[in-house]
Amino acid sequence: MSFKNFFTFILTAALFISARQAVAVTLPDFSEMAKQCGSAVVNIGTERKTQSMGPEDFFGEMFRNMPPGFEKFFEQFGGKGPHGKRPQQKQKSLGSGFLISADGYIVTNNHVVAKADIIHVTLNSGTDKGETLSAKLVGSDEESDLALLKVETKKTLPYLAFGDSDALKVGEWLLAIGNPFGLENTVTAGILSAKGRNIHAGPFDNFLQTDASINPGNSGGPLLNTNGEVIGINTAIIASGQGIGFAIPSNMASKIITQIKTGKKVSRGWLGVGIQDVDDNTAKALGMKAPKGALVEHVMENEPAAAAGVRDGDVIVAVDNKTIENASALTRSIADKSPGAGTVLTLWRDGGTVDVKVILGERKSGRADGPAGKDRDRKDEGLLGLSVRPLKNEERRDMKISKNEGLMVASIDPDKPAAQVDIRPGDVILKVNLKSVNSVEELSRIVKDEGVKRGAVLLQVARRDDIFFRTVPLEK
Repeated sequence: MSFKNFFTFILTAALFISARQAVAVTLPDFSEMAKQCGSAVVNIGTERKTQSMGPEDFFGEMFRNMPPGFEKFFEQFGGKGPHGKRPQQKQKSLGSGFLISADGYIVTNNHVVAKADIIHVTLNSGTDKGETLSAKLVGSDEESDLALLKVETKKTLPYLAFGDSDALKVGEWLLAIGNPFGLENTVTAGILSAKGRNIHAGPFDNFLQTDASINPGNSGGPLLNTNGEVIGINTAIIASGQGIGFAIPSNMASKIITQIKTGKKVSRGWLGVGIQDVDDNTAKALGMKAPKGALVEHVMENEPAAAAGVRDGDVIVAVDNKTIENASALTRSIADKSPGAGTVLTLWRDGGTVDVKVILGERKSGRADGPAGKDRDRKDEGLLGLSVRPLKNEERRDMKISKNEGLMVASIDPDKPAAQVDIRPGDVILKVNLKSVNSVEELSRIVKDEGVKRGAVLLQVARRDDIFFRTVPLEK
């Protein structure tokens, strides 16, 4: 070996050793944090009584119209016949949670405990590891997917504290703890991949994204920073991807949990406007330098925004001097404020900005209950591929929809046109080609008479706080 080659070998080896040492210094050791924080993470099991499925679920009206003599024949299939009742069965599920106080308050996801008849919590701390306690649901908030439980014990329990999720930086190390697939507490590490993710799970989407492995059963478990503080509540994954998990930011969660814990109703501010994002062309048309803010599609009558003088076509670019990037950001910003609070909106109007002060109202849940699977009012509209039903009186009242319009979308055929333009179950169709509809017959008539002839139909749709248009193409 020549001197030159020997020198190159020595230099390469030195660089390799140096690089390994640098990596060894950079990578964190989570062992102590996993031990301490893991003791405050609990496993949550729930039981719910449901009706077992019988032949009537498979054969429908044909089975229900059979004479009584056929009942005994079908009993072997698990049903008691068309004139009897089916037996109940227990439906069990598993999730995760974590203690936030020494006296037994536990945070988890709402979907982990929703509609549960029995909730039990298995502890994971010291001599108490494996002990199972009954838990009471203190309160929950469906729209943020958060719930608070309480277990009664004379012991002092380990607990976790909330950290500041706003202070997180993309690339920071994070630790997730939970019981994926029903296994006992499992620890996974990763980094913060992104902030402010909207995955269309609810009206206040603002998720933290992480590549720390999150699997079924992790829901409700904590996402921790390197200080051992909870900066997120693990809640969702993208099943088709790897290393793409989502957590509710701690700064949002802690406010809601505090309201529930203190016995207060979870309340949110309300403007009373329909909004959408500002795209490049809209920004150009309005003389804006950049496509930011929330475009006001319409102002609801007798609501706070109307009283403050907000107009259709205004763009809300700031709330209390904080910039609003898009429609979702406005929804979260207003919802984060208390009803009755005085708030300053900065509007882009007529080529300039103007400030208006609005006294916020109280937001009612915009998430309509999904129709039951056997709702006899459901009817299909074949050309669009929709199953719809008339609105209930309480739904009209809560969503402020007149009695002359409104059809709730119950389900969608994924192979039909409506599915291609982002129509979703729970949407309410208000108008078709600018004509109000409140029956499937009216909907079908307009679709057939005008839509097929023109090759498309224009739907006005209400979704939570928004009212917007969707154009559905049809074959002539």
